Amino acid sequence: MSDDLPPEPDNMPDPNTLSEPLSRAIGERYLTYALSTIMNRALPDARDGLKPVHRRILYAMRELRLSPSGAFRKSAKITGDVMGNYHPHGDAAIYDAMARLAQDFAMRYPLVDGQGNFGNVDGDNPAAARYTEARLAQASEALMDGLAEDSVDFRPNYDGTLSEPVVLPAAFPNLLANGASGIAVGMATNVPPHNLHEVIDACLHLIKTPDARDDTLAGILQGPDFPTGGVIVESRDSIAETYRTGRGAFRVRARWEQEDLGRGQWQIVVTQIPYQVQKSRLIERLAELIQTRKIPILADVRDESAEDIRIVLEPRARNVDPEQLMAALYRVSDLEIRFSMNMNVLIDGRVPKVCSLKEVLRAFLDHRREVLGRRAQFRLGKIAARLEVLDGYLIAYLNLDRVIEIIRHEDDPKAVMIAEFGLTEVQVEAILNMRLRALRKLEEIELRAERDALLAEREGLAAMLADEAAQWARIAEQLKEVRNLFGKSSPEGQRRTTISEAADVEPLDLDAMIEREPLTVILSKMGWIRAMKGHQPLDAEVKFKDGDGPGAALHAETTDKLMIFASNGRFYTLPANTLPGGRGMGEPLRLMIDLPNEAEVIALFPWREADRYLVASKAGDGFVVQAADILAQTRSGKQVLNGEGLLCRKVAGDHVAVVGDNRKLLVFPLDELPEMARGKGVRLQKFKDGGLSDAICLTLAEGLNWPMGGGKTRTEPDLSEWLGKRATAGRMAPRGFPRDNRFA
Repeated sequence: MSDDLPPEPDNMPDPNTLSEPLSRAIGERYLTYALSTIMNRALPDARDGLKPVHRRILYAMRELRLSPSGAFRKSAKITGDVMGNYHPHGDAAIYDAMARLAQDFAMRYPLVDGQGNFGNVDGDNPAAARYTEARLAQASEALMDGLAEDSVDFRPNYDGTLSEPVVLPAAFPNLLANGASGIAVGMATNVPPHNLHEVIDACLHLIKTPDARDDTLAGILQGPDFPTGGVIVESRDSIAETYRTGRGAFRVRARWEQEDLGRGQWQIVVTQIPYQVQKSRLIERLAELIQTRKIPILADVRDESAEDIRIVLEPRARNVDPEQLMAALYRVSDLEIRFSMNMNVLIDGRVPKVCSLKEVLRAFLDHRREVLGRRAQFRLGKIAARLEVLDGYLIAYLNLDRVIEIIRHEDDPKAVMIAEFGLTEVQVEAILNMRLRALRKLEEIELRAERDALLAEREGLAAMLADEAAQWARIAEQLKEVRNLFGKSSPEGQRRTTISEAADVEPLDLDAMIEREPLTVILSKMGWIRAMKGHQPLDAEVKFKDGDGPGAALHAETTDKLMIFASNGRFYTLPANTLPGGRGMGEPLRLMIDLPNEAEVIALFPWREADRYLVASKAGDGFVVQAADILAQTRSGKQVLNGEGLLCRKVAGDHVAVVGDNRKLLVFPLDELPEMARGKGVRLQKFKDGGLSDAICLTLAEGLNWPMGGGKTRTEPDLSEWLGKRATAGRMAPRGFPRDNRFA
């Protein structure tokens, strides 16, 4: 009969398939991913200052019993345990996170004690996990103190076979002490490290004065304290504002000193570099500045570092002011950086929020109060259990003969003792498990003393739990104990980063240090540029690479700034003294500036402060721009013309002549063009089809000149026939006008 049933249609929906709009499906799944990234990866918890991966690493090392005074274990073993038990992600990511916890140049108070190659300040990576060993540092013990006393909540691990802490008890504010950084979905965090002594002082002040202002706390904290030292050059008002809002930046400079070499010679020695700056890349940058002669007064840089950082900078002349030299280097190298602070953290492990200094300290102190209460309750439970046993022991001592008789003669001594003496199951089990030598008289005295001590301790804990002031006093006492361990009394606790306001140093005129010499700049069609000494004839024969040829040539001087206008509407600045010499074929221009491959060079000329320039696009729009508005400060250039650039002409005279692809010529007054710093401009000429072909500035009384063959020039003195308003169509060009529609 089944053969007679009609076949099911192919488009019948699967009963296990759920249909929903694509936008909602993607939105819900992306939101889930974003929340997972924010909560479980990128943002630290304000209470212990750790991300889940760091917390799991420390807990796994604790489970392996890798105490600060114990033996080291292979990092591969630690990484494997963390990955297998708690953190189901890549072992490389786990090892990188653990290695950072051991780096004294990355962590102000390292949480892992590493043995082996864990990387260095040069930027070298740690050795493989099979070669290095690690154990917990003393600071980690302080973070996990009380973990076995029900001080925090635990949750099942990823497969439900084990449990892991939701947060660590954290005896000190690790978030501020060691800092944190991370990038989540739609938000990021970057907290600098601080001096633990000052952070605890701020906590103690907040305990004493709960309504303390952020400015007061910032005055106690002073500012970041980076493990690599350095100097923070910010005003106190700026630092206070950063801590009040939770957002801001700190300018961090290298620490240096002038070293006298005798006979008037001296050199600069850099002994501390800014935080997170790789020493090797810093030296490469300084060497590049010397090679390209961007800092002509700097002669040499040497790395003489051993255990400590020692970077030697040699000046080219002894009459250079070292303060001015360093001020120039601050502007062009990582000897000065801006460390941005974004105190975006998880409050109570659930809510991401950009917090002020006071809010972060308050979150930590509230956590410490909760930990204190939970540890006290745990201790009270232990005391109650022990008192129950001690009471049973004392009853047994008072009726020792009867207890012995019951044990010797009764078949069920437990039931008999419970019925006769009113003991509990726990008390009877303790009596039955008692050793014979514990029956001596001295043991009874010790039990009574222990019972009295536990009763006093229970009374003290109960009084503390009932009195908020007593709780805060105990928290303050615990913080002081941590401060004594890691504070300024220990060598590692001394402040390393000093804070001062930037001194007023007159900026060094680098152009004045360049020796002024004539140059002939040559740019090939394929974009190779070079500079020949002296002013050579611009039409002289010059060798080019195969397939290449002459593009542009001009006379300049070593002190000039060369301006390059490209078809993408951007101006690029290139110091003439940095150009390669004329002995070879030069170097590609695109290696010196960030010129896209699809953009072509339209104009090359030396920059003059008083000049103005007419810029126009192929669409026929243009305007006049001042020289000061085209000077670029970076390799990426400066966007001036919005649109595809066609030409850049120096402004001279009182009129503008434009010619279109349709060979129609229009002359209009120069003052009809606006002067702008950036934009699309205004319409120069009206076209039915095609666009702009060329434009030039002229003096109306002198007429219009254009080149003829054989080096001859033709002049059209009377331009009244082509004179009109801007954005009109114009008239056909005069007889003999160049076929390529170019004025020059």
